[in-house]
Amino acid sequence: MIRHLEEQNLEHAFYQLADRLIDSLHAGEHLTINLDSERSQFTRFNNAKVRQSGVVADGNVTISLIYNQREAYAEFPFTGDREIDLTYATASLNYLRQEVAQIPENPYLVIPENQGSSREVYQGNLLPPEEAIATILAPINQIDFTGFYASGSIIRASANSAGQRHWFATDSFFVDYSMFVQTNSGEKAVKGIYAGKDWHTEDYQAQIARSQQQSIALQRPSKTIARGQYRTYFAPAASSELLSFLAWSVGEASFQQGSSALLKLKNQERILSPLLSLSENFSYGNVPRFNNLGEVAPEYLPIINNGKLVNSLVSSRSAKEYGKEANGASGGESMRSPEVGAGNLAEANILQQLDTGLYLSNLHYLNWSDRTGGRITGMTRYACFWVEDGEFISPIENLRFDDSIYDFLGDNLEDLTNFREFIPDTGTYEKRSLGGILVPGMLARKFTFTL
Repeated sequence: MIRHLEEQNLEHAFYQLADRLIDSLHAGEHLTINLDSERSQFTRFNNAKVRQSGVVADGNVTISLIYNQREAYAEFPFTGDREIDLTYATASLNYLRQEVAQIPENPYLVIPENQGSSREVYQGNLLPPEEAIATILAPINQIDFTGFYASGSIIRASANSAGQRHWFATDSFFVDYSMFVQTNSGEKAVKGIYAGKDWHTEDYQAQIARSQQQSIALQRPSKTIARGQYRTYFAPAASSELLSFLAWSVGEASFQQGSSALLKLKNQERILSPLLSLSENFSYGNVPRFNNLGEVAPEYLPIINNGKLVNSLVSSRSAKEYGKEANGASGGESMRSPEVGAGNLAEANILQQLDTGLYLSNLHYLNWSDRTGGRITGMTRYACFWVEDGEFISPIENLRFDDSIYDFLGDNLEDLTNFREFIPDTGTYEKRSLGGILVPGMLARKFTFTL
């Protein structure tokens, strides 16, 4: 109840500040005001002990001033104290008035509009702060457990001089951890993540148990895999790394400029598997539907449907520049709440279906090796195993891969799991990130490893 009242006070303070700024505008000026705020508990663990713990209450306001076809931005801290915030805001607005006169005109500038207001609040069932540390460490048995726990409320809000207002608040948490074990070939690790809005101790403990089982398997002698193509299963954490590349490749500007990795799919030069569907779905309440301009995206938008590209993300700027219809995309035109459709592969049948090949739990260092060709390169990481006849045989030494989305998500995609996991964005640089990707695991008939 106390936290709910604090959020209501912040909401009132933000809109009061926005009204004061808008009332002070001169003729011909347009203003957009955005708020990023959070109330978060952070705890770092090292060797199953608390290294650092605390609570962060933070907020920043960004204002964008448009005048005479020019635009400038400024950011200042948001305290919730009316007088302090107004002092920062007034100084920032006066500064922008000087800056905007020196900036070149932008022919694709988007003037703020009032397309309706919204208010969305998603309350979860988070661990009480005083119970969090004990609950997280309870199932850890003689394991070098290192990780990071973040939990609390994240707020995004927007107002503009056309009268539009949006308020979004959501509860979320994640435990991002690694379990280290000593082996004959050195230290190795299992990585895991447990995240959501509602904490379920039994689910967390089950995940820790799976990670501990993998850590035992890691102590077997490692196998060096020769370069080549192998049947490969990607656990959801691994598939999220690959599938996120699709979510960054569906912007209209990248199609128009010829830089999208999915350009060949759009031009029907290459195809993807009919098993693959990718959508933008805001119904989970992980991120706000409104962007930095206050424009609201559809609650659900299919992007790839059964292997076919059916929509792109179109920002207002791209709509102006290329004569398209905007659909509430952010300026960067990347997906903000992506989900990949599930398949038919049951968890209990994964190893049997894989039969002989590679089981990859995690990937890292991913990059495009040929963006327009859809080729991705990267490395295996953490608990990855060689499997024979449906049985774990040994962990593997790290491998580099290089393969095309048109192959491993095309003819070589054999199945997707019938369960999905939410892999959150765990970034905390400057502020706790929102969102993530909802993905299944996936089984590829062939995947190319280069060394």
